[in-house]
Amino acid sequence: MDSMLTSANPYGSRTLSVECDQVSSVAYLRDPGGIVHGAVWLANHVPAPTSVDLGRLNAGLPPIMPRSHTRYPQGTEPFDGTRLRVLWFEEGDGVALYEGEELLAVIPSWADLDRGMPGYARDALGESPFAWALAEALDGLAPRVRKARAYWEWRQAEGSWTSFQQFVMGHLDSRLGPPGRYWDASAGGLPRIGVTERPGRDYTILSTVGMSCQRMPTAELYDTPTRVELAVATRQDPRVAARLFLWLGQYPWRSVTWLGHGHTARWYHQPGTFPLGNGHEGVILLAEPAGLPDISGFAFGGDAVQWLWLVPITDTELRLAAERGHEVLSSRLAPHTRI
Repeated sequence: MDSMLTSANPYGSRTLSVECDQVSSVAYLRDPGGIVHGAVWLANHVPAPTSVDLGRLNAGLPPIMPRSHTRYPQGTEPFDGTRLRVLWFEEGDGVALYEGEELLAVIPSWADLDRGMPGYARDALGESPFAWALAEALDGLAPRVRKARAYWEWRQAEGSWTSFQQFVMGHLDSRLGPPGRYWDASAGGLPRIGVTERPGRDYTILSTVGMSCQRMPTAELYDTPTRVELAVATRQDPRVAARLFLWLGQYPWRSVTWLGHGHTARWYHQPGTFPLGNGHEGVILLAEPAGLPDISGFAFGGDAVQWLWLVPITDTELRLAAERGHEVLSSRLAPHTRI
């Protein structure tokens, strides 16, 4: 098979490749390990068979679409790779493929080959295991594609990050008072994440700045906020506590998932190296926990931003949450006693 195009998303977590063997062309959405998370047939380049060609599938070759599911049963010329271009969704979990200025295919976040949900293709008819008709889904997909284009045009414009940063900092100024130090926690990649320090009389509050600048992958599939920032309150050295954001700040986009109220996370290094110590080995994420300031009220891109507080928990509590659900912890935790 010839590779006609390869494009990685801005977060390095998914790659789109268009492959062709002169019989048909297919677009694949893969993770860094090469596992296919989405795939959509694009076109036949020879006359279509009357039924699925199982021999090609068993040989690991791109599928050829049966006659009843293609707009061009006699086939089309192979694509010119120089005319293909890619538009990633803001979250990085979905992608649109263009041929020139025409939308050729879309692989959305909900594409799942195991569940018979491929992407959408311009040349497909109806629904098949290889592609669904793009024309029949444009009412829902076209706004998403336009929004993705507008987002990246804004993001690439001069001053976009600075203006966003100032909006978040201004909001936190109004809720928590003047800032202290500021650190970059981006590790040289997207999404761009900063950490702002807000010293107080009893403890210091740290907050991320930048997570909410892009929606979290797959969050739209659940009844959960799509934009978040993380916060932690600590009486310890703020520079040590800030390591939590190096750990979790870019996690949703690198792992193509979302963070929400009640989620728990076990520290990824040796237990004794957990930044907040005192026998804790991970965190639970809580929205608006009792005893800590309310810093809600910020919105971006038409979405309300939720601040999730990182509250340290022990190995026993991590296991308890895994076995019985986060409610058994979130209902009885007193975050102010653990900072």
